Amino acid sequence: MNAWFRDFKKTADPAALYRFLWSLPKGGDLHHHLSGAGFSEWWYELASDINTNGGYQYYTRTAIKSCRGYGSNEFGSNPQYLMFRTIQASTFEKLSSCEQQEYEKLQMLSPEEKQGFLESIRLDKSHEGRNEFFETHWQRLNELPQNPTLVAQILLKNMRAFSLEGLQYLETQVNVQRNLKPDGTLYTEDEALMVYRQMLESEAAQETGVKVKFQYALLRFLPNAEEQLRWIYGYVDNHRDIYVGINMVGREDNDKGHPLRFLPIMREMRQKYPAINLAIHAGEVDEPNFHVRDTLLLGATRIGHGINTITDADTLLLMQHGPYLIEINLISNLLLEYVQDFSQHPFAEYLRTGIPVALSTDDRGMWDSTLTDEYFVAVNEFNLSWDEIVAITRNSILYSFLPDTEKQKQLAELDSRLMAFALARQQNQPLPPASEKRRFICRYEPAVCR
Repeated sequence: MNAWFRDFKKTADPAALYRFLWSLPKGGDLHHHLSGAGFSEWWYELASDINTNGGYQYYTRTAIKSCRGYGSNEFGSNPQYLMFRTIQASTFEKLSSCEQQEYEKLQMLSPEEKQGFLESIRLDKSHEGRNEFFETHWQRLNELPQNPTLVAQILLKNMRAFSLEGLQYLETQVNVQRNLKPDGTLYTEDEALMVYRQMLESEAAQETGVKVKFQYALLRFLPNAEEQLRWIYGYVDNHRDIYVGINMVGREDNDKGHPLRFLPIMREMRQKYPAINLAIHAGEVDEPNFHVRDTLLLGATRIGHGINTITDADTLLLMQHGPYLIEINLISNLLLEYVQDFSQHPFAEYLRTGIPVALSTDDRGMWDSTLTDEYFVAVNEFNLSWDEIVAITRNSILYSFLPDTEKQKQLAELDSRLMAFALARQQNQPLPPASEKRRFICRYEPAVCR
C-alpha cells in the first residue's frame, strides 16, 4: 500500500486526495473541546429553537448604548462593549432597561445581524488570531455552554459529523459545574451529567457508531485552581464509567497556570485516589521553556499541542518511542499564530524521530474545520506515507484513555477497517464524495471545494 499511495499522491489532484482522506477510517479525536466544537450555525440553530434547546430563550447584544458609563471593566467576564454577547432570558430580565435595549432575541435578528453573530464565534478574518479567540469567543458564547441540553445536542452533531468522515472514538471535554436551568437556578452536577448520559443512550447517538468518553477540564490559571482540582478528582473518581481523564486548559502565556504550581496538589491527589489519566495542554506557547517536561512530571501521559517541545532536547529524547503522546493540532496552531505557516510546525520532526503523535481538532467549530482537514494538511505539507498515516490513526486509539478491553476492541475494529480500505483502493474501487467541506479547507486549498 505504501507504493500505491506514493503513486496516488503523484497523480491525484487536491479534490481526489481530499476524497481519499475523507473516506479514510480514522481512529479517535483525543483533543476536543466540546464548547469550542460547535459550528456557528449549529449554535444559532439550537439556541434559537426553544423546542430543542431545553426551553431556553436567548438574547444577543446587537447594539451598544454605553449604559454603564465610562470606566467599566472591559477585561472581565461581562464587558459592556462586546457585540454578540449571548445571555438567557433569566439574565436578560435582570438587566437595566437601558441594557435590555442593547439585546435582541436570537430568533429576531436581521439577516445582517445573524451573519454578524455567526462570524463572531469563528476565526474567519485575516486580522483575527489568538487574542480574538481567547478574549472574545468564549465571552460571546457566554451562557450558551452552560445549557447541558444544548451542548449535548452540539455533541450529537459532532458525533454525526465525525461518523461521516470515518471516526469511531471521541474523547471530549465536558464540565458539569455551574450549568444553568432556564430560570437561572443551577443544575446539580449529576443532574447536568444525566442530560449528557440520556443523549448518549439515545437511538440517534447509537446510530452514529461513535464511542464517546469524557475528560474533565481545569482552567489552570484560576486563583482557586487547586481547590477546583480537588473537586474534579473526586468527581471523576466517582464517575469513571464516563470520565476517563482530567485535562488542564487555558492560555499558557498566563504564567499563573504554570505546571509546577500543581505538583504539590497532584501528589496529594495521588495519595488519595487510584490513578486517573492526565492529558494536559503544554508547549502551546511562543517562548522556549520547560513546560512540557514539567507537565510530564505532573503525571501526564498525553501532551496537548507540544509545539515548543522542539526547543527542549532532553524532553524530546525522553518522549521518543513512548509512553507519551503529543496531540497535534495543526490548524489550531496556525490560526492562533503559534506558527506563521505549516513549514514552521515541528509535527514531522516529532513523527519521524519516534515521538508518538495523533492528529486532533481542538476547537474545530471556531476554525470551521474537520478532522479530514487535519489529515489533508498533514499529507499536503509533510508528504506522509501510508505507513505514517496508519501509525497516526492507530495512535489515536492506542493512546486513548479507554480501559484496555475496550481499547483492544476499538483497535481491532480500526485495523479491520483500514485493511478493507487499503484493499479497496488497490482494486481501484471508486470513492464516495466528501459530504462536508468547511470554510477552512476552502480557504487553504480552494481546488478541494470547486
